Order: sequence, then C-alpha cells, then structure tokens
Amino acid sequence: MSEQEQSAADALQNNNNELTTNTAEPPPSPPHTANSESSLPATTTAAVVKVQEDDTSIIDNKNDDGGGVKDETVPKDSSSSSSSSNVELKAASTTTTNAPDNDRLPDKPPAPELIATSKPLPSPPSTSRSTPRIQARTNTLNPREQEVADQAMMEGMNALFNNRFSVAKSVFESRASDDPLYSLGKGAMAFIRAIISSTSFDADRAIEELSETYEFANAQVEAAQAKKPLKDTVSQIFTNLLGKNTTGLPTNTRPLNQEELKEQSGFMANGALRAHVIKAECGLLMSLVWLSQETVLGYLKMGLNLQRAYSSYSLVWQEYKRMGQDFYKHMDANTIAAVQFGIGSVHLVLSSLPPKILKVISAFGWHADRNLGFALLKLCLESKTIRSPLASMMLLTYYVILTSHAPLILNSELMQPAVDCLMDAQKTYPNSAFFLYFAGRVSRLSRSISLSTQSFEYARRVSQGDWAEAPMTTLTGYETAFNHAMQLNWKTAAEHLDQLTSSHSRPSFVKFFYAACMEMAGDRSAAVLAFAEASQLAKKSKNTTQLDQLVIERVSFYENSGYQDLDLSLPALEVLLLWNSLACMSHECLSECMEKVDEALSLIYERERQEYQIRTTEIAPNVDPPDYYCERATLLLIKISILNAMGQSHEAIVHLNWIIDNRSRITGAKWIVPFTYWEAGVASWSMEDKRSVALAMWQQALSMSGYVLEYQLAIRLNLAITHANDLGIALTTDTTKSEKRNSIGQQNGHRRSLPANVQSSEEHSSDR
Repeated sequence: MSEQEQSAADALQNNNNELTTNTAEPPPSPPHTANSESSLPATTTAAVVKVQEDDTSIIDNKNDDGGGVKDETVPKDSSSSSSSSNVELKAASTTTTNAPDNDRLPDKPPAPELIATSKPLPSPPSTSRSTPRIQARTNTLNPREQEVADQAMMEGMNALFNNRFSVAKSVFESRASDDPLYSLGKGAMAFIRAIISSTSFDADRAIEELSETYEFANAQVEAAQAKKPLKDTVSQIFTNLLGKNTTGLPTNTRPLNQEELKEQSGFMANGALRAHVIKAECGLLMSLVWLSQETVLGYLKMGLNLQRAYSSYSLVWQEYKRMGQDFYKHMDANTIAAVQFGIGSVHLVLSSLPPKILKVISAFGWHADRNLGFALLKLCLESKTIRSPLASMMLLTYYVILTSHAPLILNSELMQPAVDCLMDAQKTYPNSAFFLYFAGRVSRLSRSISLSTQSFEYARRVSQGDWAEAPMTTLTGYETAFNHAMQLNWKTAAEHLDQLTSSHSRPSFVKFFYAACMEMAGDRSAAVLAFAEASQLAKKSKNTTQLDQLVIERVSFYENSGYQDLDLSLPALEVLLLWNSLACMSHECLSECMEKVDEALSLIYERERQEYQIRTTEIAPNVDPPDYYCERATLLLIKISILNAMGQSHEAIVHLNWIIDNRSRITGAKWIVPFTYWEAGVASWSMEDKRSVALAMWQQALSMSGYVLEYQLAIRLNLAITHANDLGIALTTDTTKSEKRNSIGQQNGHRRSLPANVQSSEEHSSDR
C-alpha cells in the first residue's frame, strides 16, 4: 500500500471515534475487520470538503427557497415560524456585511398575485411530450420570508439523506403543485433513482418529472416578466466569441456604488431569481441523466440542456454581482447556494469530459474551469443549505469516478480530498445509503476490498423496505460481485451476478461477466452456455451500447474456435483489466493472477511448438500456421497491467514493445493496441524521467478510433493528459518524433524493432 493510501486510511481511522449518529433509530453498525489492509470505517459517508477561506467565500444560512403557487390553488402557510434566523454572510469582496435586524415576520406570508402567462411557453428541453400551458403565481416573498418558508424543504432533504425516503417524498409532494422547489425535490429523487439504476424506465421518468418542473419554473419567470436585458445578452455572446471570457459567466458586471444603489429602482425580485435557478437546475439534472446514457443522442441532448441551464445560472450570477456587498438584502441564502452548486457542477462535469464528447455536445464558446467548479461547490457545502448534500454527492462522484478511471495516476492527488469529503459528511448523514456506497468505492480505491464489501452490504441493508430498496440492491450487488472477483472468489462473484441478470440495466454484460467467472471457477459447460446467452442478449438490445459491442466481439472470438481455445484466454481477468480493477487488488491476488497468465502463455508456446513441428515433417500440411497473436497480446496486456499495479513497470517494457511491434497482426480485438498505449503511458509515468514519454503514449492512444470502449478509454486518457498538463509536463522533440514514427508504422503495417536498451529477442519475450 502506498504512503498516500496508508495516510488516508489512518486519517479515517483516527476520526472514527468522533463520528456521531443523528438518526432516531440507526441500523446496526456494520462489522469491522481487524486485519483489513486499510482501516476505513464501514459507515463512512460522503460529505463536505473543508475549503480555505478567501475574500470571495460566502457562508450562507441553512434554509432554501420555497414559494410561488401554480394554477388556482390557495397558497398554504409555508411555516409557523414567526422570526427569521440569523445568517452570517461574508462579503463578495473585502469586508463582512452585517445582516439586517431581524424584524418580526408576519404570521402568514402575503398572498401571491395570480398572473397567467400571456403566450405559450417554450417546450421543455430534451422531451417531445406536450404539456398544457401553465398558470403561475408571482412569488412576492422577500429573502428572509423565503428562508423561513423553505424550512420544510430542508427537512425533506434531511429525510432523503437519512434514508427516510417515504417522509422525504411526502414532504416534496405536499406542495409540489404549489411551489416549483418542492416539485424539484420530486425531480431530484427521480434523478437519483435514474443514476443508481441506470435503467431506461427510470431515466424516462426522471426526464418527465424534471421537464414538468422546468415548465413550472419557467411559468413563474414569465409571470414575473424577469428576463435578461437584450444588451447584456448580446454583449456576453460577443465576449464569448472573441475568446475573452473563459468561464461563460458575465465578466463586465461590477458592483453598484452607494450613489447608484440609491438611484437603482430595484433588482430582479428574489422570487424571480429563485425561479430562474430552479429552471436551470432542472436542465442541469436532465443533462446528467442524458450523459449517463453513454450514447451519441444522449450527448447531444446533454449539451442542449446544459446550455439552457447555464443561461439562467449566468443571469442570476449577473444580478448577484451587481448587488455587491448588499446581496444578502436582495437574495435568500438558498438561491445563492443553488447558483454555486449549479455553476460549479457544470464546470466540473465539462472539465472531466474528453474532447471527443465535447465535440458531440457542441462548443459552448468558453472553456470549463475546474478550479472554479471546485471553489463554488465547496462554498455550497459550507453554506449548509438545501443543495449542500447534493454538492457532496457531486464532489464525491467526481473524486471516485475519476480516480477509478486512472487509479495509478490520480490516486495520490484525489484520494485524500475524497476521504475528507466522506468524513465530513458522516457527521451530518452517518447512515445515508448514498454516502455508504461512496464509502465502499473509496475503500476499494485504497485496496481494502473486504471493508468495501462491508460498506456495500450496509448500504443495501439501510435502504431495505423503502423507495431505494430495488435500485440500491442491484447497485450494491453489482459492486460486491466485482469485489469478490478482485479477491479471486469466482464462485461467489458468479452467484451475485446470476441474481442481477434480470434487474440490471446491462444484462448482456452481467451475463458475460458471470460466464467469465464460471470459466475461471472451472465450470466450462456453464460458462459456454452463459457466453452464448450473453451474446443473444446483446444482439437483442434496442439501443446497443459499447458494453453490448464488447460482449458480441469477445463471444464471437471465443466461438471461432468452438470454445476450444478458452484455455488460452482469461475472460474474467480481461474484464478486470478493462475496468482498471487490477490496480486496486492486493499484491497476493496480483501474484496469483500472474501465475495464471504465465500458465496460459506457456500453453500458447506449447501449441505453437506442436504446430510448427508438423511443418518439419510434412510438406504443405493442411494445418494453418499458428496465429495466436491476439491471445498472446491479450495475456501480455493483462501481465503489463499487473506489473504496473505491483510497481514493477520496468519489467513490462519488453511486453509492451512486443504488442506495439506486432500491432498490425492483432486483428481479433482492436481495443488491445490503444489500451496497450495507455498501459505504456502508466509504465512511463512511474519513471520520473519518462513522464514526457507517458504523455506521448496517451496522445497516441487518443488518436485511435473505431474500437469498443472507445469513449471509456477516451475519458481515461483525457484525465491523464490533463493531469500531466497541470503538472507542466510537455512533449520533447524526441517523443514527438517517436509518436510520428508509431503512426506511420501503423498505417503502413511495418514492424519496428525493439528498443536497443531491451536486450531480448521476440521469441524470448513471447515465452514470458
């Protein structure tokens, strides 16, 4: 275990005794293993990242927005509280502004005025479903009244993240027809379920819920007649086109001075700003649902929704900047935090996408700023408002998914922030099923597989008997199966996978993984039947995904030999290779995998020897010359990944060169060569003086296309290249020339000789 992993684990263990449980009837604590490699607490959950205070930080209060009524219903009392809570705010520039005196609020908020939209509303983004024209009431609550009115919404969010899903749903539904924020709460629950389950049914349901809320909020905007002035819109467009604006936010807006504030007739009403933010958040969540579909159409719709969302976010941001240090008088704390959450999420998501996907979703006219995204999300976390737990989930998703894509490259940078985020969140939501899932993922990245499995099991148990039971059972079962496979418990992994085929959103891949585990467990008959079934499931899929394409390709490859050459393949280790799981396995399991790879390579060598022996005794025999380039390349690629994970990258050089030299002969699996360049970059990265070579290898892999899992590898490559650029790594003249030679050799089908410093023959390298 590396020093970073050990320090992260020790930090979590030292803080374990400080955690408190704030649920009325907490479920039993998960078991701990005394001898686990990392001492991550099993109940660790996601939370807030502690951020350094600076002049631009904002500390908001603990409530969010609510108000605004739809149709002809009579507005209900939002809260029985008659006084607003004190709110500590830090000024946007230099000094802290004092909150106004807490005047006594009326027992009932003033009744909003009913205004019907005078023209048809624009259709909701990313959906063709027609909805009737909505009548909305203007929201006339001032910021302090709004914060009091939104206390019930905060209670609903706390219930959602404390596993009281029915209570949360009841709170959101109680005013969903009156207030777009509560309708957004329903949409957020549908969004979370869609992301967890990854099924098309839940995705469609989430899009429908969020589209209705989008219409509701847009109707409130129309009712308040609150739109961006034309001159501001034109100015921002030209600024973006000229490349002067790198964030997409209004840059020419300055705070008004005292004289201008006195002459100012009034800023946009808080209720209108709140409606804009809700409308934008619907677009943001819909874009993330479309992103999770991993299809070209999904990427296109993601871009459309993201652009519409950012337009509303930038409008509110502009008003906020004009208010200067008096923003607290004109905006409620939850609306400010919502803008921070939205703009921060947009920048963080876009900064992690590869250029291939960014081209599909079309150019925004500006570049994503990852540091701005981090800063705004951390401000939202510190505000302890309605969006704070969502900001925790967004940050944890970023840390966990990115580190999982490139653990040997990004683990040292992102592991500690992920642990801090988890530890801080556990103080507020110690038993949240959502954050327990992230605890399992973080434990896996620290190579504590047993503890990871315990966290997944605990997450499943606390979600039983309620809204999240089915999707959480499927999700945690899938992750648990991977954990058992990473511990080489093939039978147990197969049992978990067998239970998921009917409920998982990717049944073909689940069945394929099941077959691979059965093959590794020694049950060839069950494996062959399952491989055939997996291929049929993939071919019957309505929307063929990259996983379906992988299943079809690999099963077809096995079928070409009538499954007689399965001894020359290790299907389950192929899956662990492609999912970067080998980098998170223990050294004992990696050593056992190495033995299996060497045994399979020995079988290939013996098969070749026998087939060449025939050619020494017969002229023009009926048997074709041996052609095991694809099998050998796959096994060598697994071996390379194992050596990188064990910190023995120098020993991988000879195998890397064999694959690169013979790349024109590897025709059975086009993904082998680009993944080899990825592993070549990882091996070079571990050598401090070869990091420019690593960058060249990754760029070479990024230039390839037309293979399965292309987008998955593109994300991985983009993250590694971005990380290298952040560290100031640049291509040297020698590496650039080498990259060009690689491209020319591949196009002409030429084989290059092994580097001079590798004193090994091709035959010797193939034996190894």
